[in-house]
Amino acid sequence: QVHLVESEGRLMQPGDSLSLSCTASGRSIGGHNMGWFRQGPGKEREFVAGITWGGREYYGDSVKGRVTISREDAKNTLYLQMNNLKPEDTAVYYCALQTRDGIINSITAYDSWGQGTQVTVTS
Repeated sequence: QVHLVESEGRLMQPGDSLSLSCTASGRSIGGHNMGWFRQGPGKEREFVAGITWGGREYYGDSVKGRVTISREDAKNTLYLQMNNLKPEDTAVYYCALQTRDGIINSITAYDSWGQGTQVTVTS
């Protein structure tokens, strides 16, 4: 069973940049697709970015061009770099892992989740 822990969220201002990390323990992330999702206040959880075990990247429409996902299997860590933050980026951010390969932007394809970290963007 893999245990995922996101880095601490922060209070940010519009236009800021933020890097989140997600460290896994219990099993290697190597060979597994991974993703970032978020859930804003009063909203459903949505796909932010995903990366296959081979390194192919996918992004949600709402963040495309402002976000970069990466992974460092040797450190068992997933990253999310977010630039030009907007108030609508305010959400709890979750990292997730697929035990078996599935649709990269599908919530149901992921079976291990972190506890989430709050990112708030406000002026």
